[in-house]
Amino acid sequence: MAHKEYIVPLSITADAYQRLYSGDARNVLAHDQEGRKIQFPASSLRPFVTHEGVRGTFIIRVDEHNKLASIRRMKD
Repeated sequence: MAHKEYIVPLSITADAYQRLYSGDARNVLAHDQEGRKIQFPASSLRPFVTHEGVRGTFIIRVDEHNKLASIRRMKD
């Protein structure tokens, strides 16, 4: 079965990400561009964190079991 891809815009402040990463919540719940809810581990965003937090549009790919396969930022 093929992987599914979701296009997800994110705007998470540095403070909010710190709370996610420190254990207050382990998952991010977001909506893709079609309004579907997408949940994935907050730790998967670690490579994209800046001093402003996490901002941008991301392509989230899941496997046939809806487990995160990859995440990458779309170019602006």
